[in-house]
Amino acid sequence: MDICLDQVCYNYPGRAQAHVIKHLSLRIGSGELVSLLGPSGCGKTTLLRCIAGFHTPDSGDIRIADASIMRVPPERRNISMVFQNYALFPHMTVAENIAFGLQTRRWSDDRIVRRVAETLNIVKMTDFGASFPRQLSGGQQQRIALARALAPNPAVLLLDEPLSNLDASLRVELRGEIEQIQKELSITTVYVTHDREEALAISDRVAVLNAGSLEQAAPPTDIYNRPRSRFVAEFLGRRSILRGRATANSGEVEVEGVLLRGSMAADKNAPAGANAWLALRPEDVAIDRSGGAGLAVAIASVDFAGSILRIRAVTAGGQQIEIEAPAEQFVGDAISRGQTVSVVQRDTHRTVIFDEGGGSRQ
Repeated sequence: MDICLDQVCYNYPGRAQAHVIKHLSLRIGSGELVSLLGPSGCGKTTLLRCIAGFHTPDSGDIRIADASIMRVPPERRNISMVFQNYALFPHMTVAENIAFGLQTRRWSDDRIVRRVAETLNIVKMTDFGASFPRQLSGGQQQRIALARALAPNPAVLLLDEPLSNLDASLRVELRGEIEQIQKELSITTVYVTHDREEALAISDRVAVLNAGSLEQAAPPTDIYNRPRSRFVAEFLGRRSILRGRATANSGEVEVEGVLLRGSMAADKNAPAGANAWLALRPEDVAIDRSGGAGLAVAIASVDFAGSILRIRAVTAGGQQIEIEAPAEQFVGDAISRGQTVSVVQRDTHRTVIFDEGGGSRQ
């Protein structure tokens, strides 16, 4: 089932400030997994709760399979949600937790028993039906919360930061399991997270939210390599944002007297002389020891990270730039804090230029 959000606006009752969700439109295809990504307070969970029916938008429309669900109560939307805190009943066994929602839907006892066994198998917890939540690890509780959500065969699955309470290694393991289950069941899924790596790894598309508005929605590779706004570029990865002025040549910006190149965001050009910003990835910047006409910087810090060095430098104008370089490059020719060096672009194809507006929202 596809989901269509059409100019959705929402504000909390009694709140005088601007809307939490602002004229947001987004279509999620049937069987697609779309992550809502953004900083805390950007409206991710609020939007999820609007889809679930826990909040009613002030305006706009929400449709599933082209039918509006605005007047449909939550229990009749055929939507399941996994909450951040799992919300398992502590006095019920695992099997009873999964069965609870099926009982409220008046399924027969035999059908409930079969479905509980099926969902426990899906989440690889077949031996834990008689256990209580307190006897389970965080990862196991997360699997049971997912099994409970999948049990009634929902048309749409909503996941609200389901891995936020787990340690880093377990997060990686379980996000892979969630992705596999979602693909096997081909269930339309909306996944809320503030973790960039998680969103890029698990999603068919990533929708980046900022202050209640949609900045960009695109496949992970597109949104990472071709951000349409300065906010997306900064939020989605370690990029250096350098201030400069556009030249008469398309795709060229002068930064502190040095010409740098890139591709214009949102398929438009900044006029010559206009303020512009370049988003440079650390791996696309190199230290030039040949004395070429690069951008002069002072080394502020050097961090050893195994095979690479993470270097932070500052230009004469006070702009910060990050550099990633192979550690072997500096064996016997160490680089240290306080040195003045020249940096050049290694690759211009992935450098993005934004005009004074910072790029355009979708």
